[in-house]
Amino acid sequence: MTLKEGRRVGLAEDLAIGEAVAGEPGAVVGFLSLAAGTEGTVERVDGELPEKEEVREYRRLKALFEDYGHTMPAASRERLEAEIATLEPEWTAHREQGARVTVRVRLDNGFVLDGAHQDVLTLL
Repeated sequence: MTLKEGRRVGLAEDLAIGEAVAGEPGAVVGFLSLAAGTEGTVERVDGELPEKEEVREYRRLKALFEDYGHTMPAASRERLEAEIATLEPEWTAHREQGARVTVRVRLDNGFVLDGAHQDVLTLL
């Protein structure tokens, strides 16, 4: 999903925002929740989220294999190929998903959701 400034989005799931505290510290009286389907407009697209550990490991092992695989003993090369194969589904999912970002969204109800992961939003 490509999020850009000005795009209309909706919440994909209910979001619990935090606890409402009254009077003395630790006296919780409730919490705010935004319902799935709440719509808003993307105001700002922030930086990319870090890649998953499995994706980074796939990149590292693949580079190792491409650079030094031909010099490795057969057993080591086969073990490395097996490790790369187990990480292949994560790599494929990462490539299909594209870069993940955080955004600032001004919801139609007046709330502003800042630093929201794109995974909790759907394009309208």
